[in-house]
Amino acid sequence: MRHNRKINHLGRTSAHREAMFSNMAASLILHKRITTTLAKAKALRPLIEPLITRSKDDSTHSRRMAFRILQNKFAATELFRSVAPKVADRPGGYTRIIKLGKRLGDNAEICIMELVDFNENLLAKKSAKKAKTTRRGSSKKPASAAAEVQQKDAVAPEVDSTEATNE
Repeated sequence: MRHNRKINHLGRTSAHREAMFSNMAASLILHKRITTTLAKAKALRPLIEPLITRSKDDSTHSRRMAFRILQNKFAATELFRSVAPKVADRPGGYTRIIKLGKRLGDNAEICIMELVDFNENLLAKKSAKKAKTTRRGSSKKPASAAAEVQQKDAVAPEVDSTEATNE
């Protein structure tokens, strides 16, 4: 029985697990999104969240502690240059896990793990707001749009009906 055993070993030795998480964390920081199994993503989250929190304080000690986990100088640089400023005001919850379904070969749960502040599609949807609608579903046109329509009608040249019938 697994009484009080909180770490998912994922069927690997500790050295293999540590190397795998180091590679996954570096890939997540460099690419902002990785596709992996749900179990690996859930096991990676407690490693990556404190690492991002530590990156908010850009000191030599923080950089060395981050490099100790990542072991990739490009990922460490990316973490402190682009990720840390973007998450500076966020109090936690830097990653998001989106389930994709089951893998075809072995039926493992597959998911996307991504950094929350780097999903451009979701940020664009959040910033764009819908026009207000009435209860019947028709949208109200702003006054400027109505004025533009009237100007287009006034500017459009009228066709003389006598010339059209003569031809």
